Amino acid sequence: MLYAFELSGEHPTIPRSEVLACLSLENLDYEQTHCFDQCLLVDIRGNSDTIEAALVSVSGRLAMSHHILKVIGICANDVNEIIKMAAEADIHQHISSDMTYAVRARKIRTHARLHGEYLEKKVGGTIYRKGYRANLKKPDVMFRLLISNKCIFGSVVASIDRSAYEKRAPHKKPFFYPGVLMPRTARALINISGILPGKNILDPFCGTGGILVEAAMIKSHVIGMDAQSKIISGARMNLDYYSLDHSLMTGDATRIPLADECMDAIVTDPPYGRSALIHARSLNNLYSESMKEMYRILRPGSLAVIVSEKQIDEHSIKAGFKICEKHNQYVHRSLTRTILVLEK
Repeated sequence: MLYAFELSGEHPTIPRSEVLACLSLENLDYEQTHCFDQCLLVDIRGNSDTIEAALVSVSGRLAMSHHILKVIGICANDVNEIIKMAAEADIHQHISSDMTYAVRARKIRTHARLHGEYLEKKVGGTIYRKGYRANLKKPDVMFRLLISNKCIFGSVVASIDRSAYEKRAPHKKPFFYPGVLMPRTARALINISGILPGKNILDPFCGTGGILVEAAMIKSHVIGMDAQSKIISGARMNLDYYSLDHSLMTGDATRIPLADECMDAIVTDPPYGRSALIHARSLNNLYSESMKEMYRILRPGSLAVIVSEKQIDEHSIKAGFKICEKHNQYVHRSLTRTILVLEK
């Protein structure tokens, strides 16, 4: 069956990778069919009830998506084509006779010449004429028109609570330090790492613990390390604020005090300034030696997701990693971060 993921658009490539990683974590048999502007279409094979239960679970992890739709139809982003598609659509698998409905349209960026409210009324009318009752305030089923390069028409299977991430913004935590990853980005990278609940994930440059908070929220066993004891104290304060289990230590990322192949994933955002040089002789040495340590403690086949403003491809390859994905994240005029997804 065909499902559509309504991507957030806050990054050109990370939202898609996050979705695909989460589908794999649920062991779904899927194939990507199309990726439009802020819309990923995926064909998922299997029992629809089982699939949709898994998609609800996926929605609880996702950060860079809005909704998951069960696709009814796809057509050109033309008013007449959209209304015709809705009128001819068989929607009995999406709504039963005793259920109410509402229709919402979302126009994406350059595809905004169409009038969303007009389409909502027209498409809603076609559903009404099929014998169903509308309820605009509390519908049993929400139909959605996603107007991208094409128009995707579907019913909402699950929605992502993005407001929860806003509540965990860095400045709203007890201990704040500027320049850290925003919670949605941190969660997306954790999802891309493939970590499962109960498995070990390490951030060897944990700072105030933003990555650890998001990993602990999905019940992973989080381990954090930082060179500065006062920062570790701040990270502990933040994790305790959300009543999350954690293991924290002050230490040197070029000599991580953990056994070989004991970590199931690593996600980290190494520091870029002088504070990083408490133990390392230079930033170059810090990256080179810490990469070797991360490779050593990671289990074979597992992933490390590294954020850096430096080019660290060579360090990664020399440490033994295979580069699986590379994402660029524009921060401001003088800073573009590179995010590498590395496999041992």
